[in-house]
Amino acid sequence: MSNSKEIIARNIFFLSAIASAVMILAILGFMIALVIPIFKAGNFLAIWTGPWAPHAGLYGIGPMISGTLWIALLATAICLPLSLGTSFVITSLGSPRIRRMLGALVRLMTGIPTVIYGFVGIFLLIPLVREGIGGPGMCVLTAGMVLAILISPTMILFFTDSLLAVNVSYDQAAKALGANRVQRLLYVMVPRATGGMAAGFILALGRALGDTLIALMLAGNAIQAPHTVLEPARTLTAHIALVKAADFDSLEFRSIFACGIVLYLFATTATVAVRLLVRKREVPS
Repeated sequence: MSNSKEIIARNIFFLSAIASAVMILAILGFMIALVIPIFKAGNFLAIWTGPWAPHAGLYGIGPMISGTLWIALLATAICLPLSLGTSFVITSLGSPRIRRMLGALVRLMTGIPTVIYGFVGIFLLIPLVREGIGGPGMCVLTAGMVLAILISPTMILFFTDSLLAVNVSYDQAAKALGANRVQRLLYVMVPRATGGMAAGFILALGRALGDTLIALMLAGNAIQAPHTVLEPARTLTAHIALVKAADFDSLEFRSIFACGIVLYLFATTATVAVRLLVRKREVPS
């Protein structure tokens, strides 16, 4: 009886996996089919690298790709040192009380709606950037800073879990040899947690690439490839949200599916990278 239940369960799981794969490929195929008319109307490369000027028959999403990369990479660059420091305090360097407080704060941040971060950025950060640094205020820097706060819980939790997963015997052996807490953290725990920490970094980057609301509220949404962090920009997700075309068959409307394909490729690349890192995870603990 138990064997028959196991066979049924295994078949259900197998069919579920196949159904998921079919749906993912169907979504990709749907987006490609809708983008084909744009390919036929112009140069294939111009769609990905050219300017956005619908009035001139140009539907390039190059500026949006550039804006997405600028904001996402800036956010992860800001988030990385903050997340490393916080995870180090939670796992090793802080007192038990500080560890509990920081851990609770990080878990609380995961439940804060994105729009709250956006409002704080609008009423607090934009004026500070405009008056203190210059520029319009709604720019790559502002969006990147707020997005860094948004993705930090993801990175911190992955870093913390990876460090805590290291076998305690390594830490005890280093302590017996006279290593202090900082030395044990940097030379014993971190090298054995790099796989999980890298996976957390990639997932946080993936979330930054796919965020819509922060870029929509704070980046300025200018259709241009930014050259500095003080210039406004538009991301792929914001472009999808902002394009309004009454005609479903118009090339302008279909261009948003080209944005979807790029985001799909970003997400797929991040997922594959995480799977590879998890397989080649840190030295067995």
